[in-house]
Amino acid sequence: MKNIILSVLFSFCFLPLWGQKDFSQIDSLIKQLLPESSEVGISVYDLTAKKPLYDYRAEKLSRPASTMKLLTAITALSRPEADEPFRTEVWHDGVIEHDTLQGNLYVVGGFDPEFDSQAMDSLVKKIISYPFSVINGQVYGDISMKDSLYWGHGWAWDDTPAGYQPYLSPLMFCKGTVRISVVPSTVQGDTASVSCQPVSSYYTLTNRTRTRASSAGKFSFNRDWLTNGNNLTVSGNVASIRKDDINIYDSPRFFMHTFLERLRGEGIAVPPSYDFAELPRDSVKVEQMACWNTSVQKVLNQLMKESDNLNAEALLCRLGAQVTGKKQVAAEDGIVEIMKLIRRLGHDPKDYKIADGCGLSNYNYLSPALLVDFLKYAYSRTDIFQKLYKALPVGGVDGTLKNRMKSAPVFRNVHAKTGSFTAINTLAGYLRMKNGHEVAFAIMNQNVLSAAKARAFQDKVCAFLSL
Repeated sequence: MKNIILSVLFSFCFLPLWGQKDFSQIDSLIKQLLPESSEVGISVYDLTAKKPLYDYRAEKLSRPASTMKLLTAITALSRPEADEPFRTEVWHDGVIEHDTLQGNLYVVGGFDPEFDSQAMDSLVKKIISYPFSVINGQVYGDISMKDSLYWGHGWAWDDTPAGYQPYLSPLMFCKGTVRISVVPSTVQGDTASVSCQPVSSYYTLTNRTRTRASSAGKFSFNRDWLTNGNNLTVSGNVASIRKDDINIYDSPRFFMHTFLERLRGEGIAVPPSYDFAELPRDSVKVEQMACWNTSVQKVLNQLMKESDNLNAEALLCRLGAQVTGKKQVAAEDGIVEIMKLIRRLGHDPKDYKIADGCGLSNYNYLSPALLVDFLKYAYSRTDIFQKLYKALPVGGVDGTLKNRMKSAPVFRNVHAKTGSFTAINTLAGYLRMKNGHEVAFAIMNQNVLSAAKARAFQDKVCAFLSL
């Protein structure tokens, strides 16, 4: 009997060791997998049991890179107007008589980051259904929704002409970028075939490539960005199919130039040029002719799955417009609302720095604990969580996690936002433990020049949590 009692007491004493994870294993992973010169902050919270599981420098400020997009998206989704679509509208004033629009045409930008060639053609198709083939007036682009700053605070000027840093505007066409595709010739030494999408005379193309010819030099895409030009240059040795996105200078002009071009292509006699002006809703009679809507979920999916910077900034700008009701907003208007949510979640906004909505800025500073608190808040709001969870990359399946976490227990189990630029690598999101509990986590690696090492560490931590 004495032995039985001792056995029971012994079992109760060691129950935590047998029934719970030994989170010191994460400490071991930090020592084993990360360079000594690097830093990391980690926060893990059990959403089912509603208790913290593990913290390591969880309050330490770090650059979030693209995990900044979580704060932007969750704040935007918390608004009552969250489901309102992004709109691009065409209006006219004056009258239509004798096959002529005696008045002006206005294209009103609503900062739709997914507005593409299909959307442009849809607007044009609706316009040509009206009984006129001549515009005896001006064609205006209305970009009054946003201030004139086309890049975020703290963005690197020399990241241009990369497609991930477009020139921001309420009128965006194909994300303000051109997709260049290069196919080598079947004959060595010949010029490679180069094609561009979308097609527009707004930019020009110079092809200086040679097929499988090392003497042609290193392959490169470029644009004469130092002089704000739009001549795209493809040069060097082409040994295989190459593709890349190049940003185009002055996104609203790219939009309006192509818009006029497509109207002309449908037989509409339009003015030789365009201008920019606000739609005079209050001073003259105006009529809406066409509208293109893009759902918030579509914008959010691209934002999260592909870490789209433009989509994040568009969501931030629209957030500012919804909150303030102002005709013209700046990024700061959206950032103020994020700071308000930070305060509501029990943090002091003065403890953090937010400079943009996407995480491109080097001025952003957050903590793993803050990221997890935003994830907890989203989880507590079904309306937010359903949209967010659907949009997050899935381990081993899609988005920026497509080529990671290919095996159990993390395969299809981790739904998380990645973030990376030089020496910074972050991961924050959700996973399910073996006991069925849902977990919110944030891992922020800093000063790791090897992105592969940081990602391997993050994947190991997620695998441990999933067991």
